Amino acid sequence: MAVENRAQILGDEAAQVVDAVVVGAGLAGVSALYHLRRQGIRVLVLEASDGIGGTWYHNRYPGARCDIESLDYSYSFSEELQQDWHWSERYASQQEILAYVQHVVDRFDLRKDIELNARVVSAVFDETDGRWAVRTENGQQFSAKYCLLATGVLSAAQVPQIRGTESFQGRSYHTADWPTEGVDLSGDRVGVIGTGSSGTQLIPLVAEQAAHLYVFQRTPNFVMPAQNRPMDPDLERHWKEHYPELRKKARATRNGHNQISNPLRGKDVSPEERRAEFERRWELGGLYMMRAFADILTDPEVNAEAGDFAREKIRQIVDDPATAEALMPPRELALGTKRLCSGTNYYETYNRDNVTLVNLREAPIEAVTPTGIRTADGSEYELDVIVYATGFDAMTGSFLRIDVRGRGGLSLREKWQHGPRTYLGVMTHGFPNLFILAGPQTPSVFSNMVNQAEIHVEWVNECIAHLEKNEIDTIEANEDAENAWVDHVNELASRTLYAQSRNSWFWGANTPGKPRVFMPYVGGIDRYLQKLGEVVAHGYEGFTLRSRQLARA
Repeated sequence: MAVENRAQILGDEAAQVVDAVVVGAGLAGVSALYHLRRQGIRVLVLEASDGIGGTWYHNRYPGARCDIESLDYSYSFSEELQQDWHWSERYASQQEILAYVQHVVDRFDLRKDIELNARVVSAVFDETDGRWAVRTENGQQFSAKYCLLATGVLSAAQVPQIRGTESFQGRSYHTADWPTEGVDLSGDRVGVIGTGSSGTQLIPLVAEQAAHLYVFQRTPNFVMPAQNRPMDPDLERHWKEHYPELRKKARATRNGHNQISNPLRGKDVSPEERRAEFERRWELGGLYMMRAFADILTDPEVNAEAGDFAREKIRQIVDDPATAEALMPPRELALGTKRLCSGTNYYETYNRDNVTLVNLREAPIEAVTPTGIRTADGSEYELDVIVYATGFDAMTGSFLRIDVRGRGGLSLREKWQHGPRTYLGVMTHGFPNLFILAGPQTPSVFSNMVNQAEIHVEWVNECIAHLEKNEIDTIEANEDAENAWVDHVNELASRTLYAQSRNSWFWGANTPGKPRVFMPYVGGIDRYLQKLGEVVAHGYEGFTLRSRQLARA
């Protein structure tokens, strides 16, 4: 694996030569570093920001919290780590998850191979040498046989294109880039734009500080009560006694965690039994409603009943009938086909005297003004602070913001101009030795992301070990296999209610100019993991493995 002449790699003796470059020091990047280093790969992680943790480093807004239970949302690669770490709450806060990632980095001495403030701007495959030339914004150059993109599917902040944003004379923040030192909103008139996952977590806490809070809502979403609470010592003890079995069980499920799933179909039980199950799921909290019945995302009637149940809860919680009505998702939006939100006291917040819901379906935002926001009906909202809780250029944004070029100079942006095209979500044809971790066309956002990241890292780690052992230079996805996988992803989605609700970031609908293509894989972690295993068992079926030495011979 050693390279004698760095100048031969990039024509620049300043290039640092390694075996693998990992782009991103979030959960996937840290896992990749841990595994690759253990097999003797010289690996360097390049992180754009000044801290480790990925989305949990940047999303420091008040209320930021995971919607998967802490005991599940954690690494499985070290039994000692599992036994030693203590989670303080059922659903960990951003601060606690960040502390966990940093603890992992220090515990396994990973920090020495992570370079911060190293934003990768380009990665170009050199067909002559079969290596990736990686360049950062500050001019650093690296040469690597393998390039792993661990940039995250929810990390490229989406800033809305609203006329006049630069004219605002107050303070502006984005939930995905919240100041490290925090923000004091005491006594301020605050406008929050967006009511997705970030907004619904943020809004109740802002309301407690602000003199007045205006919530600018375009499309309401379903918000389940998180039912968060301090960690139950007995539950924690049970998990620590049975972690191996619980991890195995998680990988045998569709969603990659241990949340209770009902195997029954809603249509096969009585209306009374369906109602009781929906009530049970509401009390369980978080995302449990998505697993109320096996057909909740395929049977329109069962889903509609679940949606009506949630709307009834909103009517019961929100005092003002007009506000309650405005907070209810339209009936044509099937529950769960936009990312289901999990929050604490979200609907209750609208009973406060200092909170006003601005319904943008009735009067959209016309412009940001020097003193606030003006809507199409002529209303002026004077504000001291605007918070953009507008989410991300999801699934593909972070990958396409890097100039990635494969064989023949083909850019990834050009390759994906009509939507992502991958084989198994791990590689894309024309880009040898380029691995994508927990990206589009994988279960990713429909699963426990830590589990998904570990599954990908383990597969890539095993693949690289195979290549090194057999002196293979490159691995590349075949075009036919890629086309078949893309068709498979789309075909599975077409069987679900996602196909009828295209106004979500699952389809790229929140990003102007983005193709309307369904990007996640709905087949489930269990089915996906089985496919990964089959591909390896059949000699990396669907991939082409090349050795230049054999070719020369």
